[in-house]
Amino acid sequence: MSIQMATINELNFLSELFDSYRVFYKQESDFEGARAFLKERLINEDSVVFIAYDESNPVGFVQLYPTFSSVSMKNSWILNDLYVNASARKKGFGEKLIMKAIEFAEETGAKGVSLETGFDNVTAQSLYEKIGFKKESNYFYYFSL
Repeated sequence: MSIQMATINELNFLSELFDSYRVFYKQESDFEGARAFLKERLINEDSVVFIAYDESNPVGFVQLYPTFSSVSMKNSWILNDLYVNASARKKGFGEKLIMKAIEFAEETGAKGVSLETGFDNVTAQSLYEKIGFKKESNYFYYFSL
């Protein structure tokens, strides 16, 4: 098992993983759209992506987006996407990817890493809490289009 930061050189197999991730979340498969989206993120350095490998086979990824806290005057990272192929689940890849994200946040002097997940995704919630994430209870989150 190894984890490395993605570059434009990994775009094709990262796009395959990203497309599978989107399908997991009930979206239509769109490899070309996934590829274009990731290419833009990588070229513009809008996000940081780490890829997990089982030997030389890419099996998962985590994507982080930067954000900032005006109050603490520090940067933070949003763990927006986490995915491991079904064939590689329950082998520690998800946990290793999250730990890599936390390590990266520490290396960049960030305040921390935040994430969100569905109320019904108890498997993910269990993993996040095992790693040390705390469920927010002091804030309401709103969204508008």
